[in-house]
Amino acid sequence: MAHETEFYIDGAWVMPEVPAFIDVEDPSTEKVFTRIAAGSAADVDRAVAAARRAFRSFSRTTVAERRELLAAILAEYKKRYDELADALSREMGAPMSLAGTAQTWIGQAHLEEMLRVLETYQFEHQQGHLRVLKEPVGVVGMITPWNWPLNQIACKVAPAIAAGCTMVLKPSEISPINALIFAEIMEAAGVPKGVFNLVNGDGPSVGAPLSAHPDVDMVSFTGSTRAGILIAKAGAETVKRIHQELGGKSPNLLLADADFAKAVPRGVAGCFGNSGQSCNAPTRMLVPRDRQEEVIELARQAAEGFIPGDPRSENANLGPLSSATQFHKVQKLIEAGVAEGARLVVGGPGRPEGLEVGYYARPTIFADVHPDMRIAREEIFGPVLSILPYDSEEEAIEMANDTEYGLAAYISSANVEKAEEVARQMRAGSVYINSPATDISAPFGGYKRSGNGREWSVYGLEEFLETKGIVGCRA
Repeated sequence: MAHETEFYIDGAWVMPEVPAFIDVEDPSTEKVFTRIAAGSAADVDRAVAAARRAFRSFSRTTVAERRELLAAILAEYKKRYDELADALSREMGAPMSLAGTAQTWIGQAHLEEMLRVLETYQFEHQQGHLRVLKEPVGVVGMITPWNWPLNQIACKVAPAIAAGCTMVLKPSEISPINALIFAEIMEAAGVPKGVFNLVNGDGPSVGAPLSAHPDVDMVSFTGSTRAGILIAKAGAETVKRIHQELGGKSPNLLLADADFAKAVPRGVAGCFGNSGQSCNAPTRMLVPRDRQEEVIELARQAAEGFIPGDPRSENANLGPLSSATQFHKVQKLIEAGVAEGARLVVGGPGRPEGLEVGYYARPTIFADVHPDMRIAREEIFGPVLSILPYDSEEEAIEMANDTEYGLAAYISSANVEKAEEVARQMRAGSVYINSPATDISAPFGGYKRSGNGREWSVYGLEEFLETKGIVGCRA
């Protein structure tokens, strides 16, 4: 890595128009380990102009050419796999056991899936004298988060390349190093100049001008609902397409016939994974009231398996939160849970014992949580699980849907047919029955304030396409 203080624009590494920098902190030590260039509207203008020029030719490439390019990107990604994992662990505090598997693997998986999709996807078809074409939407502004950075970069870049779009990426300034390595991967793979551009910086200085830019045809954003609203407003002036994956407060509904000995530990692991910093985490565990005490004991035992500590230590499997801002937010919400009368099962406010440095939160479980409590309604984004008792299945479904979000829902039941019936009643973009393995071919996205549009596989590809009808063609 030698490009921390540069941007990748028009196929070259360049300095910012106005020299400015952002410190990058290791959240496990609270120490700055590097700094990156901080962009401005002038840098966004340069990058968008490059993408606009490149679109003229790249939009006319063949599917075979784009598949070949994606294959080259995938090959270079694999070469840098270990370096990507190390960067993720350093900048976001992910334990190496997570950074080296799910966090880095999922970026590779999206590239592989898009290659598979392109084997059969039809970009045009004929209906008598009508020919329907699927064409690239244009220049895409991509704004990605810090919590699953390679997942969000790859699940945007791969379909954009497959569609024939050009792009400007603004990664999170909290975890930007993996994105710089990704830009080096794109360069090494021979991506034509201007097709992929990267400008680092914060939301007001780079994200806002990118969202409002008149030469950007689409913005694909992943992050908070609050920021998503601002981006939608900024893009409305030019009527650009706004594609968003936002927050969540996902229910985990344990039906009475579920195998609690398996479902509860899986639910705790799903909530605590990535230090609770996943938008689709099952943070609300809904359980039959007469089984709550059993669930509490199983959850307590499961929580004991999560050991906060140095991400590069083999003895720890729960890293720090991403930043001081995130740490203080989580602490305030844990304190709110105590103040509002939820029963504290494990954890609580403050750092784990023996960890005085680093943004570590205690793995925390609350029981007897009421749906009106803040911990049941607000996205905490930390290792905090709320257990909510219910008295009937109908009440449980109502409670599951009683949220402004609708990203994911989880159901556990011994009767899969019954679970599918309940799944159809969930107001969420993804429903997971009995903790299945990750399926990259499934659509990912939300209802309500969890966003609009879908990502992953063919569903993500189609977000980057326009539909054109040519009427009067030769039959």
